[in-house]
Amino acid sequence: MSFEVFPAIDLRAGRVVRLYQGDYQRETIFADDPVAVARQWVALGARWLHLVDLDGAAAGTPRNQEAIRAIRAAVAVPLQLGGGLRSEEAVAAALADGIDRVVLGTLAVEEPERLRALAARFGPRLALSLDARQGKLASRGWVATSERRVEELATEAGQLGIGCLIVTDITQDGTLAGPNLALIAAVRAASGLAVIAAGGIRSLDDLAAVKRAGAAGAILGRALYEGTLPLPVALSVQC
Repeated sequence: MSFEVFPAIDLRAGRVVRLYQGDYQRETIFADDPVAVARQWVALGARWLHLVDLDGAAAGTPRNQEAIRAIRAAVAVPLQLGGGLRSEEAVAAALADGIDRVVLGTLAVEEPERLRALAARFGPRLALSLDARQGKLASRGWVATSERRVEELATEAGQLGIGCLIVTDITQDGTLAGPNLALIAAVRAASGLAVIAAGGIRSLDDLAAVKRAGAAGAILGRALYEGTLPLPVALSVQC
């Protein structure tokens, strides 16, 4: 996997929002039209988009399918989608709707047997979202925190044929306070898989540091929407 920049489109009630440290009570609304946002990022050169169904993550089942299908119809670039995809049926439906990579979080943390079954069926079309709060895995829209360590699941994922891992330090997410480079390096070492970093990236220096830490890509949210890291500048680190 070459280094990729993934503009994030986080969906809540059909609108594009960002949360602060994953807190649903600390929401900033950036746009009412997610299709227009998707087209904007693609027009600026994005080669992938990262979609999150925040309502789905909280509810446990997909909730923003209409907006997601509209984005799929509007842009030609690959899409990866997470949020509320906790069953084989939900994963299959997302792929049938044209999603290129499905991101699993809660299911991966809480149901290892089902994860192995999904990996056997869908393999490279899956990504695991390893969402860390002080080194421990969070789930259920980051409301619950497991006793399992991030590196433990990363090691298991490396044996399952999963496409890649997405690593987020929740305490950094939405803060623009800088990425957790040590976490990125630790997950990469434990798994041997391509790692996409998320959380805290504010500047081109942050993005370059993520790349040097061994990440295969980075998800950008608030930095894009607030303009601290314009997408054309961010894309300069792609290869």
